[in-house]
Amino acid sequence: MKNFMDEDFLLSTETARILYHNHAAKMPIIDYHCHLNPALIANDHKFRSMTEIWLEGDHYKWRAMRTNGINERFCTGEATDWEKFEKWADTVPNTFRNPLYPWTHLELKTAFGIDKILKPSTAREIYDECNNKLSLPEFSAKGLMRKYNVEVVCTTDDPIDSLEHHIKIRNSGFETKVLPTWRPDKAMAIDTPDIFLNYINTLGEVSNTDISKFSALVDALKKRHDFFSLQGCRLSDHGLEEFYATDYTDREIELIFDKALSSKQLSTEDILKFKSAMLVIFGEMDHEKGWTQQFHYGTIRNNNSKMMKLVGPDTGFDSIGEFATAKSLSRFLDSLNSRDKLTKTILYNLNPSANEMIATMIGNFQDGVTPGKIQFGSGWWFLDQKDGMTKQINSLSVLGLLSRFVGMLTDSRSFLSYPRHEYFRRTLCNLIGQDVENGELPYSEIDQIGKMIENISYYNAKNYFNF
Repeated sequence: MKNFMDEDFLLSTETARILYHNHAAKMPIIDYHCHLNPALIANDHKFRSMTEIWLEGDHYKWRAMRTNGINERFCTGEATDWEKFEKWADTVPNTFRNPLYPWTHLELKTAFGIDKILKPSTAREIYDECNNKLSLPEFSAKGLMRKYNVEVVCTTDDPIDSLEHHIKIRNSGFETKVLPTWRPDKAMAIDTPDIFLNYINTLGEVSNTDISKFSALVDALKKRHDFFSLQGCRLSDHGLEEFYATDYTDREIELIFDKALSSKQLSTEDILKFKSAMLVIFGEMDHEKGWTQQFHYGTIRNNNSKMMKLVGPDTGFDSIGEFATAKSLSRFLDSLNSRDKLTKTILYNLNPSANEMIATMIGNFQDGVTPGKIQFGSGWWFLDQKDGMTKQINSLSVLGLLSRFVGMLTDSRSFLSYPRHEYFRRTLCNLIGQDVENGELPYSEIDQIGKMIENISYYNAKNYFNF
């Protein structure tokens, strides 16, 4: 029987242990998609408690706590830091087989050197020990990034953002690159008229553009796109329910935008055409600059309308959606590719039933020049755990080239989420190690297999994004 969370955690064979300890473990971290607040990095934020750094904003934990019968007061409410931590500790023993259980203890171990099991009887001791360490310089925002050997971080930023914190970070000489990512979702959210119009007004102000017609909207976005590029941006990101690829004409889009500016009712067809046009325009902008476009799709957000009113979005009331996206995705990619305007692209699906579809779709648009130009992104959100990662890796391996995979990202708002890279690397090494032990891959090629592990863990991303 193996010990819980020992040095060979998730590594079930000797080959897996060799691949992880000799190859994966030593690689720096490139976290090319996350939701960290750049202001916290710029100001080298000191965290007041474990509750702030570990529980605030963590909808994974909140969902588990609610399921465990914990009142909202201890999730997003006004309970004290200790009370919230205590309720999380009450919940942890009920998370066996949920990824939260190993994540929790991996984070305690790697960040704080704590090997104890978190439960009600150890909660106060662990809370106090962590809080004492959080007061030390090495546990600040920058300190934790150094601790985990983070080489590059790409945050997620709106086109209207001033990027002042990124500029401050760069000017500070901080050794970790902290780069912005262009996330223009609000610029295509024409189906929420009030929010859309307010956003267009703000976009006009920050770009010094009178957005009175559609061409002006595009000009304003291009100005901001140029500004992001000057600040080191290499990627865009788009959060979608599904892909949009409805036929449209330029004149139709102009008229639809005019209707939106006049607060006139838009039809479903109007909305689909506008979103389709914007996706193409964003793709063209990214191609022009040589950026990578990312698409996170397939979620149904804010399912619980009552809680949406009480605590707002991104608080743990989203779920996996079911959308028939294959044809629209194909048409979208083809519309850019047919005009030689398809840039490097990463596709992240939230429903694992689409794994094989994505793994085959990316093969349709590889260009024979850029290795792995179109990527099947790592399992994200509900799928960034051992089972989801394994399914994604297996689908990509069988139907594509795992060796060209750009690997893991945290997709997190927490400075304690970097062990997700370790969790991914251990899972990857265990899979490949088992293949070697089974005689499905030759042990004589262990050095080349080890190099593939290093590439997936680090080098592929470094080269793909030109970091």
